[in-house]
Amino acid sequence: MEDYNKVIESLGVRYIKAKNLVLQQPFTVRNYYDVGNNLILLHKGRIAFGDEEQVVEEGEMLFIPGGRATKVSYGEGGGKVITNDDLISNKDKFFHSNTDLDLIGDAEESHSHVSFEAKVFDSVNFFASLDVPAFLITGNSKLANLVIKIVEESLQDLPGRERLITIYTENLVVEIVRYILRNKMFVEQLATNSTYFKDPRLIDLFNYIKENIGGDLSNKVLSSVANVSEDYVGQYFKMLTGINPQDYIEYQRMERAVFLLRTTKKSIRDIGKEVGYKDTAYFCRRFKMMFGIPAGKMRRRESAMNI
Repeated sequence: MEDYNKVIESLGVRYIKAKNLVLQQPFTVRNYYDVGNNLILLHKGRIAFGDEEQVVEEGEMLFIPGGRATKVSYGEGGGKVITNDDLISNKDKFFHSNTDLDLIGDAEESHSHVSFEAKVFDSVNFFASLDVPAFLITGNSKLANLVIKIVEESLQDLPGRERLITIYTENLVVEIVRYILRNKMFVEQLATNSTYFKDPRLIDLFNYIKENIGGDLSNKVLSSVANVSEDYVGQYFKMLTGINPQDYIEYQRMERAVFLLRTTKKSIRDIGKEVGYKDTAYFCRRFKMMFGIPAGKMRRRESAMNI
């Protein structure tokens, strides 16, 4: 249990957004994807997920780890099948954003969701590093109440709003980890993750990659940071994390690129260079391959994502 306490203590949690949404028409998104982690609480209606169409019952929650493409259906019958790109472009056709506090939990065909980051030492996406699929959370009224509290705070301009949202989101992440431990889910992956806290060289690598995301992050450079041989550093990193270092670096670069697209007016070319891609065309190809949408289109449609 001590290792898991270290896991929780090391997590840097950041609230991204929260919404209470009312379904406009049934649909299925075959590759729902987001950089942030998403916790969806179904109030009324029907949600199903995965290739086997596992059903989320009213009052239950669907957790979708960041960086994990998942099939999700809303409403009876599944409706029209769309891509994640279609959802981003036409979200107001499928959902209405409810801002009436009195209707949260009462509106037909409605759900609440919270999007957030949870990173080990602010460097590696914890839930993505577990490499687990979307999963169902049942019988957890405390977690459900936290989702509602975060949504309610996000809809009100009250003193202390940001502080409470931060506290509630951190609490929410702890409750998700506790749920995983209590139900003995993903035991092997969690055991692997606990190794992050047994070898300071790995933490040095995480921090170096974060601080030098646009620079030279070849295995030769990483080997000098971790003080292991260049031939061994890739094997060492994968042994402890389950992913090879260059794949991890590309994910971190793309995640940083998404952040810059959403928060700055920098050109695609400048963003590509800032995150380590000298060739803009190659950066754009890799970005679309990872997210299924061109970088420029993601920027133009960011306002649509927030309805």
